[in-house]
Amino acid sequence: MKKSIAILVAAMACIPFTGCNDSKNSKNKNSETKIKYHDTTEAATTQAPTDPYKDDAVEAKSGEVYLAVAGSNWKAQYLGSSDGGNTSTLSYNAGVVEINGNGEYTVSVDAETEGFRNAVSGDPNYTGFVPEGMDFMAVIIKEGETKFPDAVITVNEIRVNGEAVEMTAKAYTSSDDGIDTRANLINQWTSKPSKDARCVDGKLYDDKGKAKKICKDYSPTVVESSAFASWKNVEVDITISGIE
Repeated sequence: MKKSIAILVAAMACIPFTGCNDSKNSKNKNSETKIKYHDTTEAATTQAPTDPYKDDAVEAKSGEVYLAVAGSNWKAQYLGSSDGGNTSTLSYNAGVVEINGNGEYTVSVDAETEGFRNAVSGDPNYTGFVPEGMDFMAVIIKEGETKFPDAVITVNEIRVNGEAVEMTAKAYTSSDDGIDTRANLINQWTSKPSKDARCVDGKLYDDKGKAKKICKDYSPTVVESSAFASWKNVEVDITISGIE
């Protein structure tokens, strides 16, 4: 079954990954660090409780999947929250989908909503701001590790402004905190899969922590950031499997 949603996202996360090749020079090579949010006085936007578009802001709930993004200018972000801060400017009409079993889903983010324009400029009709670049992007299942502990996210297609972009590697499934399940799409803070990485063919590392042959096909960055030079919306088609 295919579920479509619109999310325009901007999110930021820092997650050092460990390697597919058994590196011995990293003390923390078997783990990812938790997402850290980028927030500066210049970039932050604070919405008043009377925000006229607050009903359009979407917050990811437990068992739902969403697209987390962080544009390079830090004004276009979505981390699954609708709290009105700078990390939720793309929460308006974000495509967040409830997972109801194995199947196909689509998550997306949209920067052409009045809510987003109002959040970044104070004017819902202002069209002069267009997100540029992408520093972080991931498909995330909120509390997936506890609700769907064996779930695997397979990324089928990524579209920017309606056009499919080439994927240069495969996305693996992992978690940075043991709670949320994720598939990194762009993560500039790490270069190799973490030790808990898994895919439809199983774990990427054996019981001794040694990378299997399939590990080389997977990466925390599966699409070139140049594809996001200027973007208005992003959609990602995924297949979720492994749910019993």
